[in-house]
Amino acid sequence: MTEPTYNVLFLCTGNSARSIMAEAILNHLGRGRFRAYSAGSHPKGAVDPLALEELRQLKLPLDGLRSKGWDEFAAPGAPELHFVFIVCDKAAGEACPTWSGHPITALWGIEDPAAVVTSEAARQRAFRIALSSLSRRIELFLALPLEKLDRLSLVDRVSIIGRS
Repeated sequence: MTEPTYNVLFLCTGNSARSIMAEAILNHLGRGRFRAYSAGSHPKGAVDPLALEELRQLKLPLDGLRSKGWDEFAAPGAPELHFVFIVCDKAAGEACPTWSGHPITALWGIEDPAAVVTSEAARQRAFRIALSSLSRRIELFLALPLEKLDRLSLVDRVSIIGRS
């Protein structure tokens, strides 16, 4: 029996840093068991170069990473989503589209590294912290025995991960 592939959408407002990094991390660590996507409520239209640089330093694939709107994932023909993780507090307060598949949703708020403008060193530090936090949460998510947990238990567990 083959294992299911789970579709995961990471949401943010601008879809230029946190959600993009989470998409790349999960696609790499998920090893085909997960298919990650990212989107924003108000996409900036470009990925922050520092997000790409941090991912490049970890030797993560960058192919296909782009800033896009969340409407792509609410349109007919969009992938059926199993999980939606909101990685910024701003997007958590917005009215999301209706997602195909009735996914489990959780807030995994991470400080916005792209908002740091004090110095280049501070920006790099902020991106590394965000990347580290996302990586840890994704590792915890990947360790969940998804097939053995009922929906309510999954909702609880992914919400707890977001508070870690």
